[in-house]
Amino acid sequence: MAIFMLGLLWAVFAAGLTWYIIKTACEITYVTLADGRRQERRLPLLLGMLLPLTPYFIRWFTGPRFKRLRTNIGARLTSAGFDDVIAPEEFLALRVLCPIVISPALIIVLIGIFALSHGPLEDQTRSRLVFMALTIVLWMIMYPHFWLKQAIILRHKLIMRALPFVIDLLTLSVEAGLDFMTAIKNIINRRAPDPLGEELSRVLFEIQLGKTRREALKTMAGRVQQSDIRSLVTALVQADEMGVSIGAILRVQSDQIRTRRFMRAEKLANEAPVKMLFPLVACIFPGVFLILLGPIILQMLRQGM
Repeated sequence: MAIFMLGLLWAVFAAGLTWYIIKTACEITYVTLADGRRQERRLPLLLGMLLPLTPYFIRWFTGPRFKRLRTNIGARLTSAGFDDVIAPEEFLALRVLCPIVISPALIIVLIGIFALSHGPLEDQTRSRLVFMALTIVLWMIMYPHFWLKQAIILRHKLIMRALPFVIDLLTLSVEAGLDFMTAIKNIINRRAPDPLGEELSRVLFEIQLGKTRREALKTMAGRVQQSDIRSLVTALVQADEMGVSIGAILRVQSDQIRTRRFMRAEKLANEAPVKMLFPLVACIFPGVFLILLGPIILQMLRQGM
């Protein structure tokens, strides 16, 4: 009877956990952009599962001791586009929750797998188990940091991809006689929402609230923290201060950004042979040797028998 009740409790627990995982995976968070449109923001499943537990840990990170760390993480969340989804205190709480909550669960599952597959654990098996458990703990400690880093890289790539075309449209609009901010507004309204459009919408919104164009552009450069945006904003601010034609500046910036983009692509192309070397040695060469030497080895084995 006791075994039956224990099995029933485990079944209820597994069903509840499965339901919670499915519910979390189906949840979609939306943020409201500066122009009123809504944009999807999807957290990783693991962080989304732990996010409801963060209020119990936030108070640990609200003191002055973590002020500098909160500021740094807040800037990185803004650069990744998740500043309206996760607060810096919540992100710090997630870094604590991942090793505390997820690591024991994964280690228990790992122990169960080893026990079912190997039977009684021997010394060598225990050593492997301890090593894998430590690896899981270290990975869970670093997982939120890795996710945020990849989110920033992805958003910067999307901005770099869209920037030359947006600058070309701005150049044509300004040279056709439109005001710079009106040209930005028209381009935003005719483009699908993307990271660059979100940042330009925020620039327009800040100008409507009373900021000067120079201040709004500098704020965007500090918010995005991307070299091409920083270079563009510096050129536009200098043109505004010196009274130079914005159209000419935009055309020069477009050429420079395309040149840098070509140089980055050329650098990646030069790095490709080095990156392909390990898969080539580890996967292709053994197969080639096996095909060439396989018949000879089989013949030698037959002669030995």
